[in-house]
Amino acid sequence: MAFVCSATWTAKPGFEDTVRSALAELSPASRAEPGNLYYQAHWNPEEPRVFRIFEVYADEDAFTAHGTSPHFEKWALGQAIPALETRQRDFSETLDF
Repeated sequence: MAFVCSATWTAKPGFEDTVRSALAELSPASRAEPGNLYYQAHWNPEEPRVFRIFEVYADEDAFTAHGTSPHFEKWALGQAIPALETRQRDFSETLDF
């Protein structure tokens, strides 16, 4: 079973571009991680402050490693997360039928 994180980031008013530019850097770097199976940020223009990220990792250890990677520390912790009004994360595991 794979480990899944579905995150919803809501930018503070006026910080949408800060979050978007951080995700532009974070996304390809996260996809290159050895334990990453899928990483996709997405956005609805009708909710310009809301960013969603769907992440799938080989296991929970790979997800944990993602959270301590240099690119996560720089782009998520250093840039995007301080620009957020709210940050929600939901975790699950795939059902490999």
